[in-house]
Amino acid sequence: MNEPEIATLALANLQKTTHIKGKWRTIALKGKETEIDGQIDLAHEGNLIKLNAEVKNNLRTIHLPQIYALAKKAAPLMVIANHIFPKIKEELRRHNIAYLEGNGNVWLKFGKNLIWIETNKTLPEEKEKINRAFTKTGLKVVYDIFRDETLINAPYREIANRADIALGNVNYILNGLKEKGFLLRKNKDENLLINKKELLNTWMVKYAEKLQPELEIGRYKFLKPDDFINWRDIQLKPGKTCWGGEPAGQLLTNYLKPGVLTLYTTETRVELMKNYKLIPDPKGYVIAYKKFWNHDNANFEAVDPILVYTDLMNTGDHRCIETAQKIYNDILKGKF
Repeated sequence: MNEPEIATLALANLQKTTHIKGKWRTIALKGKETEIDGQIDLAHEGNLIKLNAEVKNNLRTIHLPQIYALAKKAAPLMVIANHIFPKIKEELRRHNIAYLEGNGNVWLKFGKNLIWIETNKTLPEEKEKINRAFTKTGLKVVYDIFRDETLINAPYREIANRADIALGNVNYILNGLKEKGFLLRKNKDENLLINKKELLNTWMVKYAEKLQPELEIGRYKFLKPDDFINWRDIQLKPGKTCWGGEPAGQLLTNYLKPGVLTLYTTETRVELMKNYKLIPDPKGYVIAYKKFWNHDNANFEAVDPILVYTDLMNTGDHRCIETAQKIYNDILKGKF
């Protein structure tokens, strides 16, 4: 669905639930002067509320920095999306930003009044056409390309060996990138990676949805609780295990006190428990994931900043998002 269709459906479902009538107006020329997607009027018993609106098909944590900046420029702002995850709703409420879901669920604070509805069932998501660049296999290859862009012009066998995938998958993955407008055929011998920031954003979302859940080894707690506080003293096995997420964010920025410790590893469950004195705990604050890439410096302590940025943004936590933005501005901006 396009933006007017998403907004119109959400306003119709809001009216069913609350009898508040909503009217959508698309901005004729969206650009530097007008960054919002549209405006809405909400009317009920003679009262009228006018709001600027930003519309997303599905709102993700990667959109939050843009939403926060827009809320300052175009207040009062309402975010409209088919589906908004609970953690993102919490962050929007923290920033006093109104939201409306396609099913009519709404949070809107105006003056001393508050409208808050969370009882409507989530709308079924539209089935997305499969693109091989964003399957579990494709996501590994794209990550390798992020880390070494020369791969887009390397022999297919080299790309397959780097990602440890079947050779036949490579052509499908590169064609998937071309189909989405991320890979341009410059000449018969050379490809060019384009729209890199959009590609990174897409990869981040798909990584959290499709690949990362498959990589999870388990959640743990330390046998000695003080080890969590003193995590920087832990000697990880070089070339096998490294920090991701919040501890990696702290190592890169010295800005974030980790609340969850993320590990990427080639060690087994037994080795992790033995080497780092870990105990399985479904609610533990240590999460281990299988390392899904190859070819690292044996002495590295944290994963690549691209994956650190991704892990932090995907938490939806405001502290992590702030740290992720620092990593992007200080390290990644020139690349994407």
